[in-house]
Amino acid sequence: MSDTDGKKPLGLGGSRPSNVKQSFSHGRTKNVVVETKRKRVVVPKPGTPAPKTGVAAGLPAGGDPSKRPAGISDVELARRMKALALAKSREVEEAAKREAEEAARAEERDRRRAEIEAKEAEDREREERAKAKAEEEEEKRRAAEAAKNAPPAQVNAPPGQTEVDRPTSSAPRKATEREREAQTRDTAKPSRQDDGRRGGKLTLNDALTGREGGRQRSMAQMKRKQDRARQKAMGGQVEREKVVRDVQLPEAITVGELANRMAERTSDVVKELMKMGMMVTQTETIDADTAELLIEEFGHKVVRVSDSDVEQVIDQVEDKAGDLKPRAPIITIMGHVDHGKTSLLDAIRKTRVVAGEAGGITQHIGAYQVVTESGQTLSFLDTPGHAAFTSMRSRGAQVTDIVVLVVAADDAVMPQTIEAINHAKAAKVPMIVAINKMDKPSANPDKVRTDLLQHEVIVEKMSGDVQDVEVSAATGMGLDNLLEAIALQAEILDLKANPDRAAMGAVIEAQLDVGRGPVATVLVQHGTLKRGDIFVVGEQWGKVRALIDDKGDRVNEAGPSVPVEVLGLNGTPEAGDVLNVVETEAQAREIADYRMKAAKDKRAAIGAATTLEQLMANAKANQSVSELPIVVKADVQGSAEAIVQAMEKIGNDEVRVRVLHSGVGAITETDIGLAEASGAPVIGFNVRANATARNVANQKGVEIRYYSVIYALVDDIKQAASGLLSNEIREKFIGYANIKEVFKVSNVGNVAGCLVTEGVARRSAGVRLLRDNVVIHEGTLKTLKRFKDEVAEVQSGQECGMAFENYEDIRPGDVIEIFERESVERNL
Repeated sequence: MSDTDGKKPLGLGGSRPSNVKQSFSHGRTKNVVVETKRKRVVVPKPGTPAPKTGVAAGLPAGGDPSKRPAGISDVELARRMKALALAKSREVEEAAKREAEEAARAEERDRRRAEIEAKEAEDREREERAKAKAEEEEEKRRAAEAAKNAPPAQVNAPPGQTEVDRPTSSAPRKATEREREAQTRDTAKPSRQDDGRRGGKLTLNDALTGREGGRQRSMAQMKRKQDRARQKAMGGQVEREKVVRDVQLPEAITVGELANRMAERTSDVVKELMKMGMMVTQTETIDADTAELLIEEFGHKVVRVSDSDVEQVIDQVEDKAGDLKPRAPIITIMGHVDHGKTSLLDAIRKTRVVAGEAGGITQHIGAYQVVTESGQTLSFLDTPGHAAFTSMRSRGAQVTDIVVLVVAADDAVMPQTIEAINHAKAAKVPMIVAINKMDKPSANPDKVRTDLLQHEVIVEKMSGDVQDVEVSAATGMGLDNLLEAIALQAEILDLKANPDRAAMGAVIEAQLDVGRGPVATVLVQHGTLKRGDIFVVGEQWGKVRALIDDKGDRVNEAGPSVPVEVLGLNGTPEAGDVLNVVETEAQAREIADYRMKAAKDKRAAIGAATTLEQLMANAKANQSVSELPIVVKADVQGSAEAIVQAMEKIGNDEVRVRVLHSGVGAITETDIGLAEASGAPVIGFNVRANATARNVANQKGVEIRYYSVIYALVDDIKQAASGLLSNEIREKFIGYANIKEVFKVSNVGNVAGCLVTEGVARRSAGVRLLRDNVVIHEGTLKTLKRFKDEVAEVQSGQECGMAFENYEDIRPGDVIEIFERESVERNL
């Protein structure tokens, strides 16, 4: 609204005159105060309701110019009256709007109340109809029972003849029964026009022509129906015989499965659960206690079983003495790194296995069979000697019959030799010491025998019971004696096994082959493993698709003590898992699923924090420890396991290596994605990345490192983890100074007059204030002066002035200790 001056009215966006003051309260404009020379007038802001008297701004209603205050022009009066009218109209509109909203809300409340009342009336009517129907059915049932229990009508007898005098002939009774049976057959015979069910057998012609369509009953079912109808017509009680079943009840079961095991209708089981207050469907799972109550309610017997009962099909079977037959001994070659284990086995096999080993060390468990010149078959296991392969050596000792401990004659007993001795003793298997490298000039076999005495291994040459043979893998010296010692030990053991039972074996090694899929090297211990056998191994299962011996030839079966590669697994098993042959594929899948679930629960339980203290401890540990994440891929399962164990040993309280994922097979795009999300490098051990993974790694900047020798891998990871360590701060004392006097200096504070008694005092060094050899303060110097000049350092024997930064409590006789800090890099 604008007046004749072209200005907007006051309070509606126009400019405020110089004589108008405006006050604010919490961001809202108060009433406008107009100060004039004669009178102070308060004008309400727009939108505020006008007083009931109709008087605003001190003006009488109607705006009589003769009665308005002095100093207000006609234009100002018209503007104020318009503002007042606008406020009144706005108030009227708001009141009308509020009344309309109140009327709408009242109408909505009335409508809802009417709906609720109608629904309640409908529910009451439905309940009354159901009650009336139930009463009617109850009346009918009572009438039927009364008619059924009523005595049969007496046959009309001649006058004067009583029931005792009635004829006893059975002919009329039999005729009556035949009539009843005929009537029963006529009434019980189903009508084809009524339900479309056939009454005779289904012939091939009928089935092919399709004349008998729809759901049809068998002859046995028709006969049972006729029998029930006959009994009902003759007044007999028709009750189906209750079949009591033994219901196997696991820890949790679905409603539908429970109904199937009880041979009851699912609707009846659901109805019974609803009576118990459980609103469930047939696909929901219930606990064992609830299921037990249901089983007892339906009159069956409960047989409690657990999930672990699925493994009962692979329980150990005791073999009869008559079924046992001789088997080849299993010999494990063990010893320290580079003592010639693989070379010795090569000399026995007349092969060159060691030529293919990276770095000249064995990093896999090899399984071979050797036939000696005497015709005896021997199964050899070659274990790695590096410290990281402890678990692989332990597995080799657990599945072996004889341990051949290889010790170099020029190197004597070493740490891995001692470990191999301990593994052999723990497995309680006999040991044969092979003193290798006898062809070298520095060979000293007597030193080897003497060192073995420290570990309670007494050889025969020193009046013990452990055989020792001096051999040379390079020249072949003593190999015949070694084979003879092995044959003698095997003869003493009298090794036998039953080849005619379900096979059981140990997984020596497992890998993921690109062309063949998961492959496991299995050493059969009992029974015979054949092509087509269904087996379960650890958390995996499969069907034997092919068997490959140590020479690379395909075989149809493998008996006891025979190492073979097994193809046909659904996943890569863990090295050391036990392979068991089962009857059906369903059993194998069920056992594998149970083991996988148990392993998952175990891992979750180990990593879970159950109490608040554990949560706080874990959070504190995670904050204080720096982690180096890595992703490991190896060629075989044993190498991956050894690398993970070696990584766990790297680190201290501040730094540790965390293996995000380890597996076998080539490096894939999934591994690169995991490494990129975690900022981790990918470690490939004897494997390479495929083309897609290499391209993705280049795009995302993920580092891939390849290794073929475990020494280099461990050293590089250790060096990388050392980079996460914080530098060590060391203090170096460079001087001492005695305070002789304390001076008060303006704008500086207390200044100590000192004499440097030892070393040198530097302005940049740290200082400590000692009083009676107790540290009072530690800090930095604010000033270091010699006479009136600020100096960088003061030599021993000179006087100087020192002032501490933010510290004034210094006294004569105190000692100032001057030191420097240096940062030193740390390594693991």
